[in-house]
Amino acid sequence: MKRCHACRGEIRIDRTVGRQETCPRCGADLHVCLNCGFYSPGAYNECREPQAERVVEKKRSNFCDYFSFADDAVRRGETVKKEDARSRLDALFKK
Repeated sequence: MKRCHACRGEIRIDRTVGRQETCPRCGADLHVCLNCGFYSPGAYNECREPQAERVVEKKRSNFCDYFSFADDAVRRGETVKKEDARSRLDALFKK
């Protein structure tokens, strides 16, 4: 399931997102770093794609050729895995 970064509304789209497309609910740009599967706040330039050019405005539409609309279920799965690992680590070193 794809979600808008601004309103978290579900986006039903099965094709490539164009640079000028907007969310039908809130009107926010969709072809933005915050909606991209490569977006990672801890990575260099906040992007895991090494060949992508730097984008300063992460909330605004851009011309990145590597844009891939992130699947929200995958992102939530990564968060769950991280929390599960943390809880197991805490349990291991519990006094």
